Amino acid sequence: MGITNFPAALQPIIQQGFLEREFEQALHSKLGYRMVADRETFAVGIGETLTKTRAGLKPSVTKPVAAATNTNFDNGLTPQGWGVEQYTVTLNFYAATQDLNMVTSRVGIASQFLQNAATNGEQAARSLDELARNALFNPYFGGNTRVTTTLTSAGPTIEVDDIRGFSTVFVNGVQTPVSSTNPLTATIGGNVYTIVSATPDVNNASTAPGGISGKLTCSGNVTVADGTAGEPVVAATASTIVRSADRGSTGQLQASDLLTMSALLDAVATLRRNAVPEIDGVYNCYLDPVSARQLFADPDFRQLFQGATSANAVFRQGMINDFLGLRFITTTEAFVQPHPSIPNLLIRRPIVCGRGALIEADFAGMGADDVAPKDALVHIVDGVAMVTREPIDRLQQIIAQSWYWIGGFCAPSDTTTTPNTVPTATNANFKRAVMIEHVG
Repeated sequence: MGITNFPAALQPIIQQGFLEREFEQALHSKLGYRMVADRETFAVGIGETLTKTRAGLKPSVTKPVAAATNTNFDNGLTPQGWGVEQYTVTLNFYAATQDLNMVTSRVGIASQFLQNAATNGEQAARSLDELARNALFNPYFGGNTRVTTTLTSAGPTIEVDDIRGFSTVFVNGVQTPVSSTNPLTATIGGNVYTIVSATPDVNNASTAPGGISGKLTCSGNVTVADGTAGEPVVAATASTIVRSADRGSTGQLQASDLLTMSALLDAVATLRRNAVPEIDGVYNCYLDPVSARQLFADPDFRQLFQGATSANAVFRQGMINDFLGLRFITTTEAFVQPHPSIPNLLIRRPIVCGRGALIEADFAGMGADDVAPKDALVHIVDGVAMVTREPIDRLQQIIAQSWYWIGGFCAPSDTTTTPNTVPTATNANFKRAVMIEHVG
């Protein structure tokens, strides 16, 4: 049988005088974002969307009860309540498959069956890690953007690069669309305005990863100075983004704005201000190798270890473990974005996370007997179903190797933690992670 009679996709892996008997493994991503997620089981029979409610705290009491008011049945006290907030996880179905002809595969120089299984597993792991990354970053991008088109004259509407974080406000713990009844306070340029509407563009032109370009409408006119292209737009409830040289927006970053130890410590300080719990004693910092390399070149970082280079694991291993309140985890899945205005520059985004920054909900019914009978080749590996279907074609030669996952990720909010309950806290809706932006 000539090799040319085989499908084109199989021809390169058929024995043609080569000695190799195994597939060489391709390069693959270094994952990490899914590690920060707290896993929860999404029970069967409760629909496809799960809403959880988190109870808040009551303000501290620092004034004594006046003797003159300690009367009647209420003893002069006014009943207090505690706030609530809600976050929602939605189930989605993700899957991929590939076929294998068990007859023609026997001519190959290596086991295609095992290679297919390994490739499917890598694809599933990488897919879930990117889903986790997107769910983690989306809310922490929110409320931080910039003007994209300069106003010709003072007016209420401005065009911005990203409307995430400006389209909803929390009302009694529930995200509610921004309106004149439920407005959002934001700083545009150098002044404070009240936003009453956020409208996405028909054709998305945002430069931010996952961003949604659009228009923000205020209750009053925005000055031309504040509505000039490049001016930062920051919601009062925006998450903290640490930028080198205290730049106001992504577009203002310059070529000299590299990652520094000072920026990382600022991120840690912000998490501690918000009383965010640590993960096994430290916060996790996810960063790509270029960000890590810049950190090793930072003068403050180098001075800290001066004279102890050979003995310290930081330099021996080339990466940091449990250091200064941070656990550094390198990943190749980090967002890398071209600079919005300066050619040949890239924006990189390490993110520092505390416990509870991300929730993963795995559907409990994936491995049920009625879905995967006992004699079926279905195995649940790290929450993912790996499926091998027996041949059902006429010649009983073609098997299918697949994977699927049913679940979802979400980043819960912390709107009930305010300066009234934790004096050092910020007003950010999402407090359990801090993003850092730098050039690299």
